[in-house]
Amino acid sequence: MSLSSLKSRLQSRLQSRLRGLPPPVVDAFLVLAVLAGQSAPFLFTQPGPGRPPWTVAEYLPVLGASIPLLWRRRMPVTCHLVVAVSMGWYALYDPIQPAQPIWFGSLVAMYTVAEKSPPVRRYLAAAFVGLGFLVQTGLATTARGVVLWAGAYAVGRAAAMRKAYSAALEARAVQLERQKEIEAERAAERERARIARDMHDILAHAVSLMVVQAEAGPVVVRGDPDRAEKTFDAIAAAGRDAMAQLRRMLGVLKETEASRGPQPTLARVPELVAAVSATGPRTTLTVRGRPRQVPPDLDVAAYRVVQESLTNIVKHARAASATVAVDWEDDALVITVIDDGRGPGTPSPVGGGNGLIGIRERAAACGGRAAFGPGPDGAGFRVTVRLPLVETAAAR
Repeated sequence: MSLSSLKSRLQSRLQSRLRGLPPPVVDAFLVLAVLAGQSAPFLFTQPGPGRPPWTVAEYLPVLGASIPLLWRRRMPVTCHLVVAVSMGWYALYDPIQPAQPIWFGSLVAMYTVAEKSPPVRRYLAAAFVGLGFLVQTGLATTARGVVLWAGAYAVGRAAAMRKAYSAALEARAVQLERQKEIEAERAAERERARIARDMHDILAHAVSLMVVQAEAGPVVVRGDPDRAEKTFDAIAAAGRDAMAQLRRMLGVLKETEASRGPQPTLARVPELVAAVSATGPRTTLTVRGRPRQVPPDLDVAAYRVVQESLTNIVKHARAASATVAVDWEDDALVITVIDDGRGPGTPSPVGGGNGLIGIRERAAACGGRAAFGPGPDGAGFRVTVRLPLVETAAAR
């Protein structure tokens, strides 16, 4: 490890440690450092020949230019004025006091004023220091002091702007996160409304069938008892299926809508895959296991999952090929859609959509779950939906 890298690591570690300390502790360490730097001439030098030792009166301005820094965050302008007056008091003993001026405390105070005070107070404090320099010192010393205090002022303003910028970024991040949550909630609400519309036809069909058979029951029971028994069995089966579907619907919205055509089901998935393969990426379909009858809502949800997955591939993935696998397991229907496109780590140029939210909501409405992630070997994108298979009364 090079010396420069070691130095940078130590500095970053020191800065992180300092950021973790409470502000009063940081200010106490700062006061001790300033006090040590400004007291050094009194500790390690002696007065000239024939002069008495340093007196307390000569040393008190050093305390006045150091101790007030403890309150620099709460009263920056007042702290700055006290330190500036202490500097003037120190200058009154010239040439008795040590030759080194006590500028450290004033530089820290000027930095704090520039960082934490409003513009008018900052300008007045800077003018006060400049006027004091002009009155007490010569032109060369004044020029040097102006450069130093201007540097401290600039560093303070830079720190204030950095903090304001960081605060603005944090506020913007919180706002964007909240907007993202709101948009996700709205997308979920819209998807639930679409699920409710899809379920409308299925439930309306089941209820209509029950009503028609129930009205025909009294007529059939008098002429053909065996047929009447089958009619009432069909009514019970349709009712049980409808209740099972309603239990799987969580929080959907009721919406009156004109009757529409039959909903697409798993039987039309090959047609959907062929259409996508003809106009988009090369898509293949694989069916494994023994297909069997499923509840109507699950049948529609399975088709919609495949449809939304292929739509996302066509719109966002930039894939050359895709595969759709329908696995009929003993207790679940597993749908897996994989493409060799952009993958989950690359943002889409058209922005984020609600397709994955819709897939997750449809799976949850049927008691299932959905998972998303990279494809094999980390390339492309994979959608896996597992829908539990519940034996229906009609199947029995």
